[in-house]
Amino acid sequence: MCWSATADLVAGTGIAAVGVACVAEVPSRRELPLAALPLLLGAHQIIESVVWDSGGGSGPATLAWAVIALPLLALWVPVGVWCATPPHAHRRLALPLITGATTAAVLAYSLATGPVTAEIRGRTIGYVVDLSHTPLLIAGYFVATVGSLLLSGDRRLLTLGILVAVGASVCWTLWRLEFASTWCAVAAVCSVVLFGWARQPAPSQPAP
Repeated sequence: MCWSATADLVAGTGIAAVGVACVAEVPSRRELPLAALPLLLGAHQIIESVVWDSGGGSGPATLAWAVIALPLLALWVPVGVWCATPPHAHRRLALPLITGATTAAVLAYSLATGPVTAEIRGRTIGYVVDLSHTPLLIAGYFVATVGSLLLSGDRRLLTLGILVAVGASVCWTLWRLEFASTWCAVAAVCSVVLFGWARQPAPSQPAP
């Protein structure tokens, strides 16, 4: 896949449009945060098109991209899944929710106190953030985001979680230094699965 400012702008616009449709279709306000995820991820790709056009660096677009990619998504996804699932699922979702809140707080502090830079590397972008305890933060991030989808109890959200997890493995294998950028792009594309979820929400029923 060849990424560029144009590719990010076109993909981001399309994914954001799917997000608008998800928000319009979702029948309950408690499901709105999760339904809006494609809208957020589409906007995220549009912001990255600005990073491309500016040649990387440490400008406002780079910081905005990092804020969405790191602390915001670490909290948004588990909160969205928590809100969208029935009460009987909340106990098993407590771990990703607490982990996401803790991870988001640490990431937000790191972005507030340290530099964030973007480097154009051929057809990808590498983001450099000054983080401590990086392996622990990465583990917490994926427990919060992918883990909450896998533990949701909804087949469609489980499908999204599997797609995002597979995408993470592929991106880590092919673009380790540019993992954050490429995985966020894959996650954005995968998030269109939520359109079907928003149109046909799973009925609330007790866990077996």
